[in-house]
Amino acid sequence: MITKKIAIGCDDAAVEMKNTLRQYLIGQGFEVTDFGVEAGVSVHYPDIAYQLATSVRSGAQELGILCCGTGIGMAITANKVSGIRAAQAHDTYSAQRARKSNDAQIITLGARVVGIELAKEIVHAFVTSDFEAARSGPKVERIRYYENLDKQ
Repeated sequence: MITKKIAIGCDDAAVEMKNTLRQYLIGQGFEVTDFGVEAGVSVHYPDIAYQLATSVRSGAQELGILCCGTGIGMAITANKVSGIRAAQAHDTYSAQRARKSNDAQIITLGARVVGIELAKEIVHAFVTSDFEAARSGPKVERIRYYENLDKQ
């Protein structure tokens, strides 16, 4: 298995989840870059989401994981970065489909709505799934079409 480079980040509502997932990924052999934060540090989640998403877009990391209270705000912010497809997931099937069907590069999780053991399973499903370009490529191209249309 080729080591994937994974970015991970959180706001102050999800520090414990982020730290646990970071250690889990390292234990699975992934290279992990931590975009913060740590306990006791209060941040605006859009800042973390934007920094991580732009790093993933640049290719510095292949995939990203963002954690906050619900996962919603992180997904909304990451999706503001052109070229990024971030998906919120609360189950393994959605995490797999985010990669396989939508070529999502970032997954978002809510520490207040997903338990840590389930979060590990969701992350595992996400980082070990690959985009099925033959089947879903035209749909992702259509997403890119609309993203570029909006820039005009």
